[in-house]
Amino acid sequence: MSSPSPATPVTGRFAPSPTGDLHFGSLIAAVASFLEAKSAGGRWLVRIDDIDPPREQPGSAERILRDLDRFGLKPDAPVLYQGSRTEAYRAAVTRLQERGLAFPCGCSRGDLPESGVYPGTCRAGLAPGKTPRSVRLKVSGEPVRFTDRIQGPQEENLREAVGDFVIWRADDLPAYQLAVVVDDAWQEVSEVVRGADLLDSTARQVYLQGCLDLPTPVYAHHPVALDGDGRKLSKRDGSDPVARLRPARALWLALRFLGQDCPQDLDLDSAWRWALAHWRLDRVPRSREAALAL
Repeated sequence: MSSPSPATPVTGRFAPSPTGDLHFGSLIAAVASFLEAKSAGGRWLVRIDDIDPPREQPGSAERILRDLDRFGLKPDAPVLYQGSRTEAYRAAVTRLQERGLAFPCGCSRGDLPESGVYPGTCRAGLAPGKTPRSVRLKVSGEPVRFTDRIQGPQEENLREAVGDFVIWRADDLPAYQLAVVVDDAWQEVSEVVRGADLLDSTARQVYLQGCLDLPTPVYAHHPVALDGDGRKLSKRDGSDPVARLRPARALWLALRFLGQDCPQDLDLDSAWRWALAHWRLDRVPRSREAALAL
């Protein structure tokens, strides 16, 4: 699996799901990915992860994009909506099946053991009485290794951790792992900066990139922000949307969380100029979670 050449322009991205308004935890990811790409003279893209219609909220994508613009986070290319890319995902699944790297599975979640690790029930063919529901990628017993620029060296044995994993869902939708890999390659994303809650997905994505002969971006996972009760800031937990925050104050808070010592009394434009000039990824805390001090 190849990594971007040093001569390749840096391209970063932010890919929110339209399942609610932009909250502060997502703003941190947007700021970190933006600064890591732009401070290196690169491009920053925004991609809407609208591949799970049952969970989406009407108008959410538009509000997210409006909030990003209000905070000065402007992408360098038109926004990509993943819901428009279904045929590319189907083609990737077909390619994997033709190579013998993926197979139809008739198992439901209820058929899995308590550990959640897929035991290979349909790997050699559909089990008796089963009809195809999803498509799974065959995984090997070899460990997947990569070095995260914040969290350090990582290693995972996918067969032991998750087993053969779903790349096409039973409700006829692409799985997240497949869509993100296909579109990172298609958009020539060279670095992925995101929250450490997605660190456990990265080995699956790196493995899938190898199966599809796609380049592997550089990864950096910053800590996930926790509220005063130790809960992750998320849409699902009803975290306050960033629309309620003053942009300059919110940017200062995000920079402080990311270990950047930005002066507190700057307006939004001045804060961005300071951040672009002083951004240092090696100052980002190396923990997977950190409390947000408001």
